[in-house]
Amino acid sequence: MSTMTPAPTAEHTRQTAAVMPGAGAWTALKVFSARSLKHAFRDGESLLMAVLLPVMLMLIFVFIFGESIATGQGGDRGDYLAYVLPAVALTAAGFGASYTAVVVSNDMTTGFMNRLRTMPFPAVTVLLGHTVSSMVRNLLATAVVFGVALALGFRTDAGAGQLLGALGLIALWILVITVVFAVLGMVAGSAEAASGYGFVLLFLPYVSSGFAPVESMPGWLQGFAQHQPMTPIIDASRALIAGTGPGDEWWIGLLWCAGFIAVAVWLAALIFPRKVAR
Repeated sequence: MSTMTPAPTAEHTRQTAAVMPGAGAWTALKVFSARSLKHAFRDGESLLMAVLLPVMLMLIFVFIFGESIATGQGGDRGDYLAYVLPAVALTAAGFGASYTAVVVSNDMTTGFMNRLRTMPFPAVTVLLGHTVSSMVRNLLATAVVFGVALALGFRTDAGAGQLLGALGLIALWILVITVVFAVLGMVAGSAEAASGYGFVLLFLPYVSSGFAPVESMPGWLQGFAQHQPMTPIIDASRALIAGTGPGDEWWIGLLWCAGFIAVAVWLAALIFPRKVAR
């Protein structure tokens, strides 16, 4: 019995025409980045939640817990806003990157990747396109978080170099979490599973120095909170935003980021060809 081949959709036809025979990786990356961005911004509900959830989280912590959590900065609400800002920005990255796992899983499980197998360009550019799109969405969400913080009275004496350093660390973690979620979406059996696998990563900021000092946590939890990847990234970003030196935290954070990216890229290189070849 013969197997029926699904008729190509109109969108698939447009994408096939856009990536012409012989097109290189750069052309394909531009096409699939644009495709992913278009889908992301059309999904207004997911985009709105990726922005609103971190903002609501910041408002809750600042106005409800801001004068109750001892941070060593006097207990003032404005001081706590500065204290919690890097953690909220990195939490926004987690919410936004979880969407990447869902869309990558959809591409892997609905046959889209199989329809691209005969086209003369690297299929991995589809994953890279989702990564670029997620970076754009997450940087937009981070900008909104900082904008709301400024509206609430956040100010800093940090120089331009220190602010760029803090934003660079935050952007690097956004890249890390995006790549990790893309790999989760690639290996998951469904979009729901992909979202669930990464759910644990969304809790990392809460079990770190992001919202309260590690010293205020129970003794059995302090070891994990102090030595998990987000604590040095948050501490270094917080110090740079405050205009002080980040100490050793910045290079420890960079090592964590490099390790995550190396493992994620290795897994993608190992698993992706097998998934596409099915």
